[in-house]
Amino acid sequence: MKIRIKDNSVRLRLTMSEIDKLGNTGEVASRTEFINQPFVYRILQTDTEELIASFVENEIVIGLSANMVKELVATERIGFDGQSGPVKILVEKDFACIDNTLEDQSDNFPNPNLKC
Repeated sequence: MKIRIKDNSVRLRLTMSEIDKLGNTGEVASRTEFINQPFVYRILQTDTEELIASFVENEIVIGLSANMVKELVATERIGFDGQSGPVKILVEKDFACIDNTLEDQSDNFPNPNLKC
């Protein structure tokens, strides 16, 4: 899972296997190991119908409703966006890049803009 943070905006991009894991277990997480403590970012399936976010003890938790998770798993829906307090949130499928990259993209979704 990739995270991009800029000011009051948080964007999370999930690969195919991460979307599958979210659908099967209701949770997916990644972590970055800093010297003193890890930074964790997690997506959880919640009982609420809106997209929510929290930041507690070096962990960002994004909550998606069961309907949102189901739609990400079972349809062509690209993602969901919303607002949690002053923070804009975007959770979306991670598509393969069109231009050359050294990053492993074998688990990314096929890019709909690529004409194969």
